Amino acid sequence: MSPDDPVRRQMCVRPGAVVSLVLRPRSDGKRWTALRSSAPAFVQPSGWHLEADGAARAVLRCAGTRGGTADITALAKEPDLAGAGGVAFTLQVNVVPHTTAG
Repeated sequence: MSPDDPVRRQMCVRPGAVVSLVLRPRSDGKRWTALRSSAPAFVQPSGWHLEADGAARAVLRCAGTRGGTADITALAKEPDLAGAGGVAFTLQVNVVPHTTAG
């Protein structure tokens, strides 16, 4: 794994969960630029904003009734370059419904 490879993490949540995501300031000089969901029907990011120190915050709202998986990707780039930047962090969120007896 090279230093330029994106960081990948995984978590499981119940339907209807609301998760606060905080990305610390980057040490490589790049700045967080955007947050995206591969499946907004399962996990929808909202409230994205950057702090003065370079940290980024967002709220992840998970589907209320059904299960599924979404990759939440955070993009980062050099501050003086145009464009959205490249993927620097990926969080795989698995929305897992409650099991039913039977």
